Amino acid sequence: MRAAAQGIVWIGVFLGVCVAPLTFALMAATHPGQGFWTDFSVALGFVGLALMGIEFALVARVRAIAEPFGTDAVIQFHREIGYVGLAFVLTHTALSGPGVFAAFSPAELPWRARFAVLSVLALLILMVTSVWRRRLRLSYEVWQVLHAITATVAVIAALVHVLLVNHYIDSLWKQALWAIMSAAFVGLLAWIRILRPVRLLRRPWVVERVIPERGRTTVLVLRPHGHDGLRFQPGQFAWITVGRSPFSVTSHPFSLASSAETGDTLTFAIKALGDFTAGVREVRPGTTVYVDGPHGVFSIDQYEGAGFCLIAGGVGVVPALSMLRTLADRGDLRPVVLFSAHRDWDGITFREDVDELAARLNLRVVRVLEHPPPGWTGERGHIDADLLRRHLPDVNPRFQFFVCGPNPMIDAMEAAIPRIGVPPERIHTERFAWV
Repeated sequence: MRAAAQGIVWIGVFLGVCVAPLTFALMAATHPGQGFWTDFSVALGFVGLALMGIEFALVARVRAIAEPFGTDAVIQFHREIGYVGLAFVLTHTALSGPGVFAAFSPAELPWRARFAVLSVLALLILMVTSVWRRRLRLSYEVWQVLHAITATVAVIAALVHVLLVNHYIDSLWKQALWAIMSAAFVGLLAWIRILRPVRLLRRPWVVERVIPERGRTTVLVLRPHGHDGLRFQPGQFAWITVGRSPFSVTSHPFSLASSAETGDTLTFAIKALGDFTAGVREVRPGTTVYVDGPHGVFSIDQYEGAGFCLIAGGVGVVPALSMLRTLADRGDLRPVVLFSAHRDWDGITFREDVDELAARLNLRVVRVLEHPPPGWTGERGHIDADLLRRHLPDVNPRFQFFVCGPNPMIDAMEAAIPRIGVPPERIHTERFAWV
C-alpha cells in the first residue's frame, strides 16, 4: 500500500510538472499577430521542455522515485517519454517560423532561434545514438558520456531559448516559476555530478579478490575501506566505478551476489559482454572501487510470501543467488524453487554454490539447458508454462515469483506465469538490457 501511494504521488507530480509550465506560460500570453497554430506550437514546446527536465530526474538514481515502480520500469518509462518529448519538440520547431530548415542557416537567425536549433540538434543526436547505439558500434562508456553531454546541452539551450522569447515570461510571477524550474534542473546536475560523487569519495571500497567463474563471468569481492560497509536487501544492485574517480561520467550497474546478512563485504558477478566487462578479469586486488547503492526493489524482502519461485536466465542467476545466500544465513526454511536456464552445462554460473545452498535450504533446483550434453536427463529447451506446471504442481498461491534475465525471457515469463494461476501482483521482474 505504501508503494502504491508513493506511485500515485509521483504520477501526480509528473502530470503537474508537465502541465504547470504550459498553464503559467499561456495565461494571458497571446501576442499581437499570433494565431492558433503559434499558440499550439508554444504549448507543445513547453510540454516538451518539461518532459526533457523530467528525463533528468528519472535517471538521477533517486531511490524515492524508483522504489514504487522498480528501476527497470523507470528506465523504460524514461525511454518512452523521450520519444514523446522529441515528437513535441520537433512539432513545435516545425510550426515555429523557419522550422527545422533553420539549422542550415543559423547565422541568419536571432539568438533565441539559434538556441532552439542547438537544443533540437542535441536532442536528435541523443536519440539517434541511444536508439541505434549498437548499430553505430558505440561502446557503453562512449555512449554514456555522449548521452550526458547532449542531454545537458539540449535542456540548457531550451531554457535559454525560453528566456530570450521573453513575452512568454514577461511578468514577475512567471519569471519566478521558471527560476524555480531552472534551479531544480541545476540542483539535479549538482547532485549527479558533484554531491553524489563527493559522498562516494568518502566511502571507498577495495578489491579483495578477483575470482574467475563459468560462463565468461568474473567475481569481484570488495571490502570497505574506512567505513562500516553497506546494508542492502537480497536481489538489489549497485552502480560501481572501478579504478576511476567517482566524478567520472561512466559507471556500471551490477546485481549484488552476496548475502544481505554480510554487509562487511560485497560480491559482484560480472559477465563479459562489452568493453568494460571484458576487462574485469584483469582488475588487480587493491584497486579502489566506488559503490553507489543499493538500488532496486527486486527483492524477497519487499514482498511477503509463503515461499518463492526464482526464475533466472544466464547471469540473471546472480540476484537469485543473493536471495538464496541470504535465506541460508537467516536459517529461513520456506520452500524455494529455482528455475535456472542456460545455453549449456559448462556455462552454468555458480553451479557448485547453488548445489551447496540446496543442502542448507528447502530448495529445489530445476536446470534447463538449450544445448544439453549427451545423456542429459533434465529439462531442455526453454522455460514455458508446461515446464512450470511439471515442477510446480502444488504451488502455494501465496508464493512470490521473481524473474531475472534477458528481455525475451522476461517477456515469455510474463505471459507464461499467469497461465499457471499466479496473480500478476505476485510476479516481479528485472530486466538487464536497459540500453
